[in-house]
Amino acid sequence: MEDYVIEMRHITKEFPGIKANDDVTIQLRRGEIHALLGENGAGKSTLMSVLFGLYVADKGDIYKDGKKVEIKNPNDANRLGIGMVHQHFMLVECFTGLENIILGAEPTDKLGFLHSKRVRSEIDELCRKFKFDVDLDTKVSDMTVGMQQKIEILKMLYRKNNILIFDEPTAVLTPQEIDNLMTSMKKLIKEGCSIIFISHKLKEIMAVADCCTVLRKGKCMGTVNIKDTNVHALSRMMVGRDVQLVIDKKEAKPGKSVLSVENLSVHSPVKHKDVVKNVSFECRAGEVTCIAGIEGNGQSELVYGISGLMPTSHGNIILHDVDEASLNKRHHAKDGEEHFADLDLSKYSIRKRNMAGISHIPEDRHKYGLILDFDLKTNMVLQRYFEPEFSNHGWIRRKNIRKYSDSLIKKFDVRSGKGSDSLVRSMSGGNQQKAIVAREIDRNTNLLIAVQPTRGLDVGAIEYIHKQIIAMRDAGKAVLLVSFELDEVMNLSDRILVMYEGEIVADVDPKRTNVQELGLYMSGAKKMNNMKIKYSQINKEKIL
Repeated sequence: MEDYVIEMRHITKEFPGIKANDDVTIQLRRGEIHALLGENGAGKSTLMSVLFGLYVADKGDIYKDGKKVEIKNPNDANRLGIGMVHQHFMLVECFTGLENIILGAEPTDKLGFLHSKRVRSEIDELCRKFKFDVDLDTKVSDMTVGMQQKIEILKMLYRKNNILIFDEPTAVLTPQEIDNLMTSMKKLIKEGCSIIFISHKLKEIMAVADCCTVLRKGKCMGTVNIKDTNVHALSRMMVGRDVQLVIDKKEAKPGKSVLSVENLSVHSPVKHKDVVKNVSFECRAGEVTCIAGIEGNGQSELVYGISGLMPTSHGNIILHDVDEASLNKRHHAKDGEEHFADLDLSKYSIRKRNMAGISHIPEDRHKYGLILDFDLKTNMVLQRYFEPEFSNHGWIRRKNIRKYSDSLIKKFDVRSGKGSDSLVRSMSGGNQQKAIVAREIDRNTNLLIAVQPTRGLDVGAIEYIHKQIIAMRDAGKAVLLVSFELDEVMNLSDRILVMYEGEIVADVDPKRTNVQELGLYMSGAKKMNNMKIKYSQINKEKIL
C-alpha cells in the first residue's frame, strides 16, 4: 500500500460562473516533492486553498496518513502540520519581518507578555541554514517583493510544518535565489517534510520534483513521474497543444532614439543613499533593450524614476518626438496643427508621462498595476477613462468601456468568473497579470516598459506575450524590458544592459554572450570599461 501523507479525493469547488475544481484527486507521498502544473486559472491555487482551509470543498474528502480529516480554516491545517506559502503575500505591511513571521504564533510567557527576542536567534538560524538574506527589522512596506517572499517562507518554517505547500514561490526570486530555494526544498525533504510545489516553470519542475499532476480548466489531466516525461510533454498536457518555448524572431532593425536617460540618479529614503547612480542609456525604436541584474541592484528604482513612481535626484529623462496634442487627450489637434518635440519627463506627472507615450507593466501588480476592489472593465481603462472614447463631458460611457474590456479579454484570453464584471481581487494571479499586459500593450505607445511581464504566467501565455512584445518591436516601437529570468533575457533581448550596485556595468549583444558571462557581470566579478554612452546632441530648445 502506498504511503500517502495527504490524499485529496474527488474535490469539487465552484464559484459563481466558474467550476474551479472538477472532481480532482491528488495524492502526496511521504518525503516527496509533488509538482502541481496548469494554465492560469486552471484551479491549482483553489485546490491548495481547500487543503489549507481557506476554502471548504463543495464535494470530496481529505485524508491525512490514511485518516479522513476536516479542514475548515488555516488553524485546522496548521494543527495537522500543513503550511502554505501564498502566491499573493499574506503579510501586514506596517509590521516588520520578524513581527510577520511570529504573527499568530507569538512566543509569550504565562502572563501573556510577548518575548520576540527569544525566537530571533531561531529565525536567524533558519536564515543562515536556507541562505536567506533578510533584514528582520525592516517593515514589509519597505521590502522588495523578493524579500517579502522569503518572509512568507520563513513563516512556514518557523511553525515547523511538515506538509509544505509552495504556491508559485519562485515568481519573484532571482536565478541565484531560485537555486538556493531548490536546494532548501531538497533539504526539507531530507528532514522529513513533504512538499506540494505549484509552478509554471517547467525547468524548475523537471529539476526538483519527483512527480507532477497537471490541471486544465479545473480538471485533472493525469499524474506523471518526472523521470518518465519532458518539458514538451508537460506543456502539451497543460495547454492541449505544442508550445513554442523559444520565440522565433527576425533580426532587429533599430531606428532613432525614443528614450534617452542621461546621468540619472535616484535616492532611496529607505536605504539613505543613491540606489541608481549616474546611469545613462538609450532605448531605440525597433529594439528590445533589457536591463538585467540580480534583484536589489537598482533596476526597480530606475524604472520608478522613469515612470514617475519615485522622484529623481539628478539627470534627465528625455522622451523624443512627442505629439504635443497627446498631452491633452480630451482635445484633438486639427489638421496641420501637429507639433512634435522632445519631452523632459522629470517635469511631468505620471499621468502626463503615460499620455505622452509610455506604457508600463509594473513589477508589483497589486501595488502599482491594479485596483483590486474594482471590477475588471474599470481596471482596463485606468489610464484612459477620461478620453473621448470612454468619457463625454465628465460622464462615463460604460457601454464603450465594457465593449473595449470584452475585446481585450477575448484577445488576451483573460479568464475570470464574470468576465468584465469580475472583481479583480477574485481572479488568479496569472490572469491579473494578463489583464495588465493586455491593457498596456493595447495602448500601442512608442515606449513599453515591461518589468517581469510574464511573472506567474503559464507557458502558453508566456508564448503569446513574448510574441506581442516582438510584434511591438517589429512595428517600430521601443521596448525597455526588466527581467530576472535569464532565459527570457536571452530569448527576447536585442541588447542587454547589466546593472550592479546602481550602475550599468555592461552593454552586451545577446548573440555574443552567454548566461555564464552575464552572471559574472551581475555578481560584480566583471565590468566593462568605458561604459559612458555617447548621445547625439539634443536640441535643448525642443525640450518641453
